Amino acid sequence: MPNLQSAAKRARQNVRDRVRNRARKSAVKTETRKFLDAVGRGDLESAKKEFVEVTKKLDQVAAKGSLHKNTVARRKSRLAKRLNAMATKSK
Repeated sequence: MPNLQSAAKRARQNVRDRVRNRARKSAVKTETRKFLDAVGRGDLESAKKEFVEVTKKLDQVAAKGSLHKNTVARRKSRLAKRLNAMATKSK
């Protein structure tokens, strides 16, 4: 139990922020899974659509600070590599 009023408030904020961050990260994982499923099926059009959605969600999460911007950049790069490999393979 916190002894100071400011520490108690900080504890409440930490709980609130943790729940919010987990929800955002879960949403990113869901969007990523949709993209990877489309890639796994070999559906290029669906994969392109899902790539736009997942990059949008990643950028939103980075803007809020739930994920670091470099983490988001790395994930987007890796997903783009998969999409580009799939696109060249289908040609």
